Amino acid sequence: MHTRFHHSMGAYHLMSCALSELKGKGVAITEDEEVAAKMAILLHDIGHGPYSHALEHALVEDVSHEEISQLLMQVLNREMNGALDLTLDIFNDRYHKHFLHQLVSSQLDVDRMDYLSRDSFYTGVSEGVISYDRIIKMLTVFNGELMVEEKGIYSIEKFIVARRLMYWQVYLHKTVLSAENMLVKVLHRAKVLAISGKELFASPALQYFLYNRISREAFENDEECLLQFCLLDDYDIMSAIKVWMQHEDKVLSLLCQWLVNRQLFKVTFTEETATTQQVEALRDKVKRRWDLTDAEAEYFVFTDTASLRAYNDGDEQINILFKDGTVRDISSIDNALISHTLARPIKKFYICHPKI
Repeated sequence: MHTRFHHSMGAYHLMSCALSELKGKGVAITEDEEVAAKMAILLHDIGHGPYSHALEHALVEDVSHEEISQLLMQVLNREMNGALDLTLDIFNDRYHKHFLHQLVSSQLDVDRMDYLSRDSFYTGVSEGVISYDRIIKMLTVFNGELMVEEKGIYSIEKFIVARRLMYWQVYLHKTVLSAENMLVKVLHRAKVLAISGKELFASPALQYFLYNRISREAFENDEECLLQFCLLDDYDIMSAIKVWMQHEDKVLSLLCQWLVNRQLFKVTFTEETATTQQVEALRDKVKRRWDLTDAEAEYFVFTDTASLRAYNDGDEQINILFKDGTVRDISSIDNALISHTLARPIKKFYICHPKI
């Protein structure tokens, strides 16, 4: 299945396999630590809202899904009388066995292993296939850190290459960028109208977020906010969009009609960011074509960037443990593919607008 719930179950399964492999190699992991690590990965995405990353900052301000995940876990922990204390310590990297946190969140965590395999299968992009079973077999712990045995180097290189290809062929594909941007613009316009007092169809949960400015403080101090967030899902958003197709506001209705009918914006990648003149020229065409004001045209013509760093050698590094006991970051290994290409950040500029 290709849902976030099944992704969490898949990551839980891979965590179970990884912990079993490490224990088989003599790594000391208690039963409590094993349960806590499994709970951490099972709950790692619980804070995701509707349409995942696309709407992460559209409904709420300056609150990431990781922060919401943590707040929800804290509520669960209180309800369970502290049963998730160790889970929260592992999730937040406060526990002394750092490798447990690395399995949950790092450049080689079981989260990535599952979503790359799952997304590759369901999109039909075979370049995303990884040997997660081989990678798990090669995992080890040295000086409290998660590492990969020397013979697993090529599997790790393939893993990083697969991630890069999946980002450019799937996650940052032009069609995805177009649909996600249009969805964000729809929610942004709806929120502007709601705050100004305009009446909008919405489920009670969606109405709560449209008609209130929700910040980090609201999430931290008001459990009602978390409860309403948990009631939101993709159906709230899409049912509202289908009704908004007939709304009197031209910007909202046009965006919703085009999104539902899959008349997606055109995305054009450029070597550098588009000039003000290029953007204004397109906005002038859009204004004349649909009789829009300057402010309204900004919803239809805009620029942004798509960036990726397949491997960040300045972040939580993927370390290779050699047979002689030496440890080296994979990007520093002689003749390694990673050191030459994949550690470089890549940024692509693009301009987004209706097909006119």
